[in-house]
Amino acid sequence: MSENRLFRFSKPEWLNNPNLRTAGVYLAGALFSLGFFFFIDASAFSHSSKNGSAVHIRFVDWIPGICSALGMLVINSIEKTRLSADSYSYSGTGVAWKARLVLFLGFALMAGGLAGSVAVMVLKYVVPQYPWPTLYFGVANVIANGLIMLSSVILWVSQNMEDDYTYSLAL
Repeated sequence: MSENRLFRFSKPEWLNNPNLRTAGVYLAGALFSLGFFFFIDASAFSHSSKNGSAVHIRFVDWIPGICSALGMLVINSIEKTRLSADSYSYSGTGVAWKARLVLFLGFALMAGGLAGSVAVMVLKYVVPQYPWPTLYFGVANVIANGLIMLSSVILWVSQNMEDDYTYSLAL
């Protein structure tokens, strides 16, 4: 075992499958669209005539979703090789810490979006003790942000899988 490894056990070889990589990208897209479907469905229902309450989804409810989507954009714009760039001395000096900082900010945006959706649900829907059809607006916001966060993690992992096929094309 080499001395510069982070974990004791290596990654299984079956993860280096290009079909698994493609399936991960499609799964991430499906989770992202499903997340926004829940929130847009709740937003449309809140403004319909079948909504029995005076509570509607406003811009405050959209802010956590915007933060999660921006966090997803920031995280997936970073390549995995940039995180260890200083050890290979490629692209100049100081690339790795900048990439790690931007990755941290992306995850902070997504965590803030998820925490914000929980805060909006609790403060706007749970504390006033609204019944279920109205409480669904807050639950849909939390589900949407959770699915966006999960899709971002799946997309980043699947895009940064290493397989021998892509490296042989680059040579």
